[in-house]
Amino acid sequence: MDIKAVLFDLDGTLIDTEKYYQIVWPKTIEHFGFRMTREQALQLRSLGRPFAPEQFKKWYGDDFDYHEARAYRKILFEELAAKEGINLKPGAREILQFLKERNILIATATATDEERTTRYLTKVGLLSYFDKICCATMVKEGKPKPDIYLYACEQVGVPKENCIAVEDAPNGVRSAAAAGIKTVYIPDQNDDEEEVKGLYYKKMESLYELKGLIIK
Repeated sequence: MDIKAVLFDLDGTLIDTEKYYQIVWPKTIEHFGFRMTREQALQLRSLGRPFAPEQFKKWYGDDFDYHEARAYRKILFEELAAKEGINLKPGAREILQFLKERNILIATATATDEERTTRYLTKVGLLSYFDKICCATMVKEGKPKPDIYLYACEQVGVPKENCIAVEDAPNGVRSAAAAGIKTVYIPDQNDDEEEVKGLYYKKMESLYELKGLIIK
């Protein structure tokens, strides 16, 4: 396989922030007088527009204001991230350096908006590795629809057959698979093997293993 570009999810894939969402979403929902289980919080990983608002209405009723809740969750997230710090997932810097040295293009394909994506990558010293920053806010529909990955391929100017996607959660894997891109699945927070079986190309324990796929 001739890999010319690697498209990375952000939270839970490159930076160790998905765990914070698993804390702040239940707290947010409690603030608004409801309850969120761990299973529900896990379902939200990488879930984009318009699917997240629809999911919340299914759980909490048509009158639930997703956007107000999301704004409150953002505040809790920023407070927690400021307190605990934003750390890299194992092998993140090493794999980006490895790809850069081989002139393989690098882009994000994330559900996080551009402002926060750029800010977080700058904070952890990774922004300079990226050729393109692609966020779900730049496309019509978020994950699990394929829009963000098709857009990322277009932005780096590489056919999807020559791209690899790297994801940590089912909605992201579904998105990349729907776009027809071979996907490396590196589970974070929960191993959802049964949900994504047959959708990914390779399953790995960490980003360090990605080197072996590139060298082949």
